[in-house]
Amino acid sequence: GVQLVETGGGPVQVGGSLTLSCTASGLRFDDYDLGWYRQSPENECDLVSAAHSDGSRHYAESVEGRFTISRDNAKNTVFLQMNSVNPEDSAVYFCVADRVRMPKWHLHCQPSAVTRTSYWGQGTQVTVSS
Repeated sequence: GVQLVETGGGPVQVGGSLTLSCTASGLRFDDYDLGWYRQSPENECDLVSAAHSDGSRHYAESVEGRFTISRDNAKNTVFLQMNSVNPEDSAVYFCVADRVRMPKWHLHCQPSAVTRTSYWGQGTQVTVSS
């Protein structure tokens, strides 16, 4: 079956950096858009960044200029480099592989879900503290 495994979450101080990784197996990586959603208790599930299969990139306005997404198709891995983090970046981050353009938000993130077009990772917690 398909698996997306996220690593790299954890505690980080305000202004610091963290890199999330997501390695996929069981799918043809090149055919998928790869992205990161995040959800905190008080927010909806928002698309943070996406690396589309056509080479284009999307960033939420709140992370533009601070986060960088990259994908290594040879290693079936997508990365999210997070710089200059602030407390509002604290959330559970989910890696998603989707055959179609990802919506900019969902009401709830879906840990380890399989939908008609997408696969979700289990999520990794990022906690930013001062």
